[in-house]
Amino acid sequence: MLEHGGRLRKAALEYGIAQADWLDLSSGLAPWPFPVPQIPLRAWARLPETDDGLEQAACDYYGTLQALPVAGSQMAIQLLPRLRRAGKVGVLSPCYAEHAEAWRRNGYIVREVLEQEVDFFVDSLDVLVVVNPNNPTGLSLTPARLLDWHSRLAQRGGWLVVDEAFMDNTPHLSVAPFAHQVGLIVLRSFGKFFGLAGVRLGFVLAERKLLKLLAEQVGPWAVSGPTRVLGQACLRDTEGHVRQRVRAEEASERLASLLEQHGFKPQGGCALFQWLITERAEELHEFMARRGILLRLFTLNSSLRFGLPADEADWTRLAAAFEDFAKEAS
Repeated sequence: MLEHGGRLRKAALEYGIAQADWLDLSSGLAPWPFPVPQIPLRAWARLPETDDGLEQAACDYYGTLQALPVAGSQMAIQLLPRLRRAGKVGVLSPCYAEHAEAWRRNGYIVREVLEQEVDFFVDSLDVLVVVNPNNPTGLSLTPARLLDWHSRLAQRGGWLVVDEAFMDNTPHLSVAPFAHQVGLIVLRSFGKFFGLAGVRLGFVLAERKLLKLLAEQVGPWAVSGPTRVLGQACLRDTEGHVRQRVRAEEASERLASLLEQHGFKPQGGCALFQWLITERAEELHEFMARRGILLRLFTLNSSLRFGLPADEADWTRLAAAFEDFAKEAS
């Protein structure tokens, strides 16, 4: 399987530092989990029901007409290629590596394209995959631009797949309200914004016929009863949404400022992470890891992704590590 952030147990073993002593900034997750509601015993004792209100809560939250819950958007990423015949797929890159991998594994010809290349290639593609805001670069594209690409693809029976895993802080940029259109598929992650990645919940937003085909691939009871209860509670917590958006935005800006203060101006980012390209990426990753601070390293383009510190103790620890790095380098 591909490498991902959040592999804290592996880092703990490699560096001989107990898991509890790490500051894990390797995943782009909100470090403030939403409160877990009281889960009724019946949610554990009975098979999940699909008319319990979760789908409607998701539609209300995302501003769409229909939604299919899945066990994390990763499930949808792996299953979507099964719904088409082999063809040509463009993936706006660099991005979350599982997208290109899933289409390749299913026999498609995959071309990884840069933002400025999409308009040139889109009319020769059967599927275009875009992560918006992008992971790890933070690039955000406007709905107008995405809908133009969708229109060009849909004319030939093509798809535009938009992974909006990091969209919750910028809902005005979402194309979820247009996901009822044929050929437009939107993926939403629950765990990142709500800080509850362990529950494994995500949603696919698309036209009804495609969702029915995908549901057949997903199979029954893919999302557990307790997860459905938790998901509804979080999706309907409007006060919590506002609070989470504000503190994520503030923390992201503070993180960008901290990096810049120590000579590392980020090249991109969003509300849940900052992205830094530097020829010293591996050196900085190793230096931080020896001090129990885990970052996400991308060796291909010598870059690092920094997640958000959760509290003042974490901010102090990260700042001190940067000061030590500067002293060692001088």
